[in-house]
Amino acid sequence: MELPEKPQLYLITPPEFELSSFPDVLARVLDTHKVACVRLELAARDEDTVSRAADALREVTHARDIALVLSDHSVLADRLGLDGVHLSDAARSVRETRKLLGEDAIIGSFCGTSRHDGMSAGEAGADYICFGPVAASSLGDGSYVAQEVFEWWSEFIEVPVVAEGGLDAARIAQLTPFTDFFAFGQEVWSAEYPAQRLGELLEAMG
Repeated sequence: MELPEKPQLYLITPPEFELSSFPDVLARVLDTHKVACVRLELAARDEDTVSRAADALREVTHARDIALVLSDHSVLADRLGLDGVHLSDAARSVRETRKLLGEDAIIGSFCGTSRHDGMSAGEAGADYICFGPVAASSLGDGSYVAQEVFEWWSEFIEVPVVAEGGLDAARIAQLTPFTDFFAFGQEVWSAEYPAQRLGELLEAMG
């Protein structure tokens, strides 16, 4: 499978946001840049908070024909009528989640820095594999995904790959030829003008 000319955009919500204002901020970003998918990833774990956030964002994304996936809560994603789920446990629950949600649901798998986990998740039926972070950080154990993993994946594996975490202009430029999606979260939302900041990051694709 040939990669598209440029990677597509994938947005990750902040871990906390105001329901009264964030949907409008998201809408402005989506109206400014072409985004393929939005992931609702909240720090909160109670069903009511997640459900209300999902309802609000679903109106924004579906009005623009953009997929909305929920982190890890497979049953809730199904009940809320979302497009799928993003699993953070590598390949462990992909097969079971596919049985639960059916063939039409989007199932993504975060595989950290492990090429082996990525291959296992792809074989189990994941629609995309997410590797990250792509640069060294003081967070976690400091490990990151080498560019060679993306180069190898783009050459030999057909399952789309997402680069997430530690993205700056330099890493974006290096990975553009070898990834299908860039996933942006706090890189965008921490800016005063998120749509403008996303545009600046996109310029690094060349």
